[in-house]
Amino acid sequence: MPPARAPSCWSRTARTTAALRRPAGWPAGSPRTAWGCGSTPSASRCAAPQLECIARAGNGRYHDAPDADALARQLQRSAQLSADGYRFDAERVAGTPARDAAPVLRPGQYLDTIGPGEQRYYAVDLDAESTVVLSATAVPQPGAAVDTFDALRTEIAYGADSACESSTEHFLQKEGATPLTSAVARVPSPEDSGSCGEAGRYWLVVERKSKAGSDAARRPLELTYGVEKPLGAGVTPAQSQPEYGKGGKDAVLPTGDPKDVRGGTGFNDAEKIGQGVWRDELLPSQTLWYKVPVGWGQQLRYDVEFSNEPTLNGSSGVSSYGATQVFTPARAPVGGGTGEFSPQTVYNGRPAVLEMGTVPVAWTNRHESHPTVVPVHTTGGFCIAVTLGAEAAEIAQNPRIGAVLRVTVLGERLSGPQHDAPVSAGGPGEQGDKKGDSPARADSAGADGAGWSGVAIAAAAGGGAVLIAAVAVVLLRRRTAAATGPSGWPSPAAGSSDSSTTGRNA
Repeated sequence: MPPARAPSCWSRTARTTAALRRPAGWPAGSPRTAWGCGSTPSASRCAAPQLECIARAGNGRYHDAPDADALARQLQRSAQLSADGYRFDAERVAGTPARDAAPVLRPGQYLDTIGPGEQRYYAVDLDAESTVVLSATAVPQPGAAVDTFDALRTEIAYGADSACESSTEHFLQKEGATPLTSAVARVPSPEDSGSCGEAGRYWLVVERKSKAGSDAARRPLELTYGVEKPLGAGVTPAQSQPEYGKGGKDAVLPTGDPKDVRGGTGFNDAEKIGQGVWRDELLPSQTLWYKVPVGWGQQLRYDVEFSNEPTLNGSSGVSSYGATQVFTPARAPVGGGTGEFSPQTVYNGRPAVLEMGTVPVAWTNRHESHPTVVPVHTTGGFCIAVTLGAEAAEIAQNPRIGAVLRVTVLGERLSGPQHDAPVSAGGPGEQGDKKGDSPARADSAGADGAGWSGVAIAAAAGGGAVLIAAVAVVLLRRRTAAATGPSGWPSPAAGSSDSSTTGRNA
């Protein structure tokens, strides 16, 4: 509720907020962010509450800016977050609130939106032999209001009201929203005599759970549907690998001077890297993505080191967090709740380290019971996501915060999933371009941004409040022209989830 002592301030805020909700010429329903920066000592007594209200209404954040340098720093961060939004690459689809009219998906990648409290249904026709992995990634505005237990839930449903498997992922922090991925699999087995092992019509159900006060804007929802055929007749798979072994906390990681790299904006343009030491920089509220090839019998192990940074005056009592997660080639999250590793650590401007990894890749892992073992059952590009919390904006003087990744792929790459498979002639496994750019990315064209059509920046410096509308324009080279989709979203490029894109500013 607005304070009673400043009704006139709040009436002006209401008018500004209404304008933010649909500025002239912006499509109805198009996402936008309001960023508030205020110099409260010299501003009017109600400027800060006004700007906080405006920022919340625009799905953004308020930052206090006591001087011109602080104001410039926050404006630079907010503009760069908009320019570096998640790049989508998918076919459009519109899920339904019930099963009856749900669209039928084929293996591939899709883009929808989802609102708070909504369930979205998508039909899939499965055979009785293949393993199927379905994932959903919700992409909120970076730093938008969330609760610790806001969640994204996926489920495979069948029949009138039955379910096979479900998975729920939570934000586990309330500083601000970041991309959130949940995945679920249907894994047939010879012992499975239940309905979930039968061929027929199933449904992917995606649910967004939000507490009161959390960001209420609709979020882009990227879906993937992957199918893995069974092994050939007479092939005996190698035994499962449910232990970390040499890839545990005491694993030996690469040392030496780091090589500069620029992480991608999401799964679709994750930067391909290999074994080595890599250096990057993150903005508060930002998640950067990297892809590491891992073969049969191999396991991924890495550390993330958040750097020592000069801090702002008055920030000694402020703390934020650094986080990391690793995803399988099917986008199933692996790292949370392993017991071996923790996906999150406190960051207050001093050095902080996170350790993360996977068990070795084995076809039979799909029949294990532990949720951090089951997904690690096929080879390909494992994605590393690294996140810096929103409150880091109140700690660090520099717009970006440094991070170092120490990455290793342990074990010899086997030629296949079968028992007694020989070591692959290619050696331990593919590696990324040692210069920090994958060959595909170096020659890639641009792709769609996150679909945020603009950024509204509320800035107060000195005695007044100014609303600045800024549109981040990314020039894109494309093979086909982009069209405007429903609710003002730009249409993503059709193609596979492994397409490598550029169009980002360092």
